[in-house]
Amino acid sequence: MRELTAEPVTGPVAHHGEGPVWHPSWAGVRWVDMLAGDILELAGGEVRRTHVGDVAAAFRPRRGGGVVLAAERNLLLLDDDLRCERDLGPVWSDPGVRFNDGGCTPDGAFWCGTMAYDERPGAGTLFRLGPDLAVEPVLAGVTVSNGFCPDPTGTRVYYIDTPTGRIDVFDLDAGPTARRPFAGVTGGHPDGLTVDAEGGVWVALWEGSAVHRYTPDGRLDARVPLPVSRVTACTFGGPGLDTLYVTTSAEGADRGAEPLAGALFALTPGVRGLPVLEFAG
Repeated sequence: MRELTAEPVTGPVAHHGEGPVWHPSWAGVRWVDMLAGDILELAGGEVRRTHVGDVAAAFRPRRGGGVVLAAERNLLLLDDDLRCERDLGPVWSDPGVRFNDGGCTPDGAFWCGTMAYDERPGAGTLFRLGPDLAVEPVLAGVTVSNGFCPDPTGTRVYYIDTPTGRIDVFDLDAGPTARRPFAGVTGGHPDGLTVDAEGGVWVALWEGSAVHRYTPDGRLDARVPLPVSRVTACTFGGPGLDTLYVTTSAEGADRGAEPLAGALFALTPGVRGLPVLEFAG
């Protein structure tokens, strides 16, 4: 198994860094400081912070410009300056549940899942926001809905419900109720994930101090150790999509033992990523 080296590209700027996204129209990679309700952007070596809501759970670029954002319970359409153009309203009423992680599919839909603040089992749901702005639940009874990313063909999607300890996969035409195990994850709890151009699946390990890469047949073939226990998500970026960016969390961390908790890390793993899929609404 290969072992790769990541380096910090920021200081510990986030309390709970998550959901990195690269788009060529932006100045640099963006990610969220989730519970602060902020989107961060690394531009010219500086981190710009924009407050966008009570919670900034997950976001994706829109085809017409701006971004779609999952806040705490609402879905928002933001403009290019990250100002709210339209609030689609709360998707549910329970204040003990929040959005957590998501992504888009080739049809231009934005999928985002939820979890309870107290992580009670089965309280989460995976939702689909269509380009027509209609929201529908597509998978109920999950606990911590997490990583979501299609494969290079766009016909299959990798998905994580963290307490299961595995990465699942489902055929897009069959839907997530027909998901099946892809790979078991050891050494930490599977969190956010991304897929490279060769079909490799990269997953961040919460309480695992690492990112793992799995081959398309589910075999672990690379590991990226990090000096932070709570590794949250990863994405490919840069003009050539050849840099892997990794977010981390300082939530519950001992700052003395983990001074870089909350920093953004990067590495060049020798494989390229896929362009981010955009929301069509």
